[in-house]
Amino acid sequence: MLKLALRRIGAAALLVLFVSLVSFGLLFAAGDPATALVGQAGTAHDVQRARELLGMNQPLYVQYFDWAAKALRGDLGVSLRFDQPVLGMILKSFRITFLIGGYAMVVATVIAIVLGVLAARRPGSLFDQMVLMLSITAQSMPTFCLALFGVIVFAVRFPVLPPSGSESWRHLVMPIFVLAFFAIPAVLKLTRAGMIDVLSKDYVRTVRAMGVGESRILFRYALRNALLPTVGVAAAQFGFLLSGSIVVESVFAIYGAGRLALDSVLGGDIPLLQALVLSFSLVYIVLTLAADLVMAWLDPRLRT
Repeated sequence: MLKLALRRIGAAALLVLFVSLVSFGLLFAAGDPATALVGQAGTAHDVQRARELLGMNQPLYVQYFDWAAKALRGDLGVSLRFDQPVLGMILKSFRITFLIGGYAMVVATVIAIVLGVLAARRPGSLFDQMVLMLSITAQSMPTFCLALFGVIVFAVRFPVLPPSGSESWRHLVMPIFVLAFFAIPAVLKLTRAGMIDVLSKDYVRTVRAMGVGESRILFRYALRNALLPTVGVAAAQFGFLLSGSIVVESVFAIYGAGRLALDSVLGGDIPLLQALVLSFSLVYIVLTLAADLVMAWLDPRLRT
């Protein structure tokens, strides 16, 4: 287990290195940062002075190591648009995004597991077909359509929930369920397929022949083994929810990491965009690493 953990951590470290190179490269994606900083009214002398202040007169590898060293110390630069430290802005925006994404993942996982288990009990039944139809609908419906539908129904037609903002738990109900609806299909399909496979095993038939109740067989004996692949999928889905929250946050006027990313792109705020790309990637890498280690801990066969 220790060797596997070290291998996974080493692979994650290499991936972090690659992501840091991509993030650093964003600085030059929109052209010369010094020219953009001084503006159109700047002279050639102003541009050269800005390059010296930014350290861009140094070799490229020196600039990268200097940027990476500052990032390791938590210094991600200053936002060009908001004139604030980037790290503080990211921490504040990620707080609300993690809150919504975390609750949405819990709701999606519970609903998907329950529906997947019940659907696998009788494959091909009417209930199973309805569950599969729900999964297909959730997978094919754009997130912004469901979000707008929720606003029209629950905020306009029947005003039981506020349409925007994040001041209280009532403001977060619709965003959570919209994101949860998006995350349900992957977990549901995997749970259903795993349960169908496990329920066909000999040991399940033996337990059933011993007179053990069906609900106990489903949720105690079969579900434990069927859920193993779901751990990795749930971690990946959580990462997708965080990185894909831009649409939901825009519809419900929630200023989280998604809206911050949109503002950084529209405003050409390269330091902020760099930090967001690095932050989202690190979160996804950590989630994937944790899922791999948990799966290997639960199933010794994966350690080889």
